[in-house]
Amino acid sequence: MARAVEDHWNGELSGLAVTRYGHGVPCERIEVIEAAHPVPDEAGIAAADRALGLLQGLTKNDLVLFLGSGGGSALLTAPASGIALSDKQAVTRALLVSGASIGEINAVRKHLSRIKGGRLALAASPAPVVGLLISDVANDDPQVIASGPTVPDTTTRGEALNILTRYRVMVPERVTEFLSSPLSETPKPGHSYFAEVRNIVVATAHHALDAAKREVEGLGVRAYIFDYAVEGDAHLSAKNHAANVKKLAQDHPGLSVMLLSGGEVTVEVKGGGRGGRNAQFLLALALELESISGIWALACDTDGIDGTEDNAGAILRPGSIAHARALGLNPEDLLASNDAYGFFEKMNALVRTGPTRTNVNDFRAIFIGRD
Repeated sequence: MARAVEDHWNGELSGLAVTRYGHGVPCERIEVIEAAHPVPDEAGIAAADRALGLLQGLTKNDLVLFLGSGGGSALLTAPASGIALSDKQAVTRALLVSGASIGEINAVRKHLSRIKGGRLALAASPAPVVGLLISDVANDDPQVIASGPTVPDTTTRGEALNILTRYRVMVPERVTEFLSSPLSETPKPGHSYFAEVRNIVVATAHHALDAAKREVEGLGVRAYIFDYAVEGDAHLSAKNHAANVKKLAQDHPGLSVMLLSGGEVTVEVKGGGRGGRNAQFLLALALELESISGIWALACDTDGIDGTEDNAGAILRPGSIAHARALGLNPEDLLASNDAYGFFEKMNALVRTGPTRTNVNDFRAIFIGRD
């Protein structure tokens, strides 16, 4: 995003970009810092402090351009006063394996931050702010993307506490104490600071899925979009996708059909294996469709990272489950132990793209073929 702005911006320009280690792109006028994701580190704190420092002393004649995308919540880390980096790391790790949605996770993050939940926009005042956002969240809500640094927040500190309770997330005592204090509340809609702020979502899962549908139909295959914004448990989502696949196979006998979907499923991690939500979804789908022939499927994260792993996702081929059983693998046990990565690694079916440098959430394609 920073490189694109540099390539198209006429006039004076300076700034800072922060991205995941190994994902940077050389820029000439914008400094690029790499930091940890999805669990924050000291480099992310340094980047957030630098960003807040750049906003000091601006006037109405300056323009702040905020480029936000998925991953920003971890990469731009500014713990609130009294909250340590170790606290943010502990909360993040616990939430990521709890089964909470990204909206719920970011609601907690915003209330523990000096920069999220609209606070970056406050720091920039009185300068006007334009946010250009690439959405990696269901329904493309700007206040959820990167935890909404330039967007007024409608969630409350009470909701943040309820999320921790609902998902039985154990956090340091000072985190609970801070969330119980009015100091943790975020700026709300109607605040005067947001009068000069405009946020525009420039890329979404809709764009990706619509483009995929056109591409598939250009190959002479009927394509259907199941849902642009799938959310919820990966296993339940796999069941729902499988039911639709079976219906498509029944309604279109003898034809090749593809089912597409976007969004982001969740996984409550109970086992000790290696996973990623896309691999977990795909293994659950494979078991649901074990009796159906001619199924190919892909489930990947568009940023090239499935959870915290080194792959974007995985591919399911016809007969994968039968082949796995012949090799002595137990797919059900691997699924239960959250070791879907291990399953697809043994099947030589992991997808590794490397950094894609964009993020419009997860992408799933299920092909029902007759050839």
